[in-house]
Amino acid sequence: MFDEDPFAPPAKKPVSLDAQLEIASIEELQDRIERLKAEIQLCEKAINAKRAQRAAAESVFGARSS
Repeated sequence: MFDEDPFAPPAKKPVSLDAQLEIASIEELQDRIERLKAEIQLCEKAINAKRAQRAAAESVFGARSS
């Protein structure tokens, strides 16, 4: 059998972040910033939830020794 599909489009090289930022418009960059800020907020919420879970577990079972 063939490993490669002869009809598949050629693989594209990944574009570096610097290149993406260079070709993006101001509006695209602002949208990217807003999406990143929203993602950061989700990450912070997840961290806070995990810390709360850990604190609850530690209050019941005691803190783990490292």
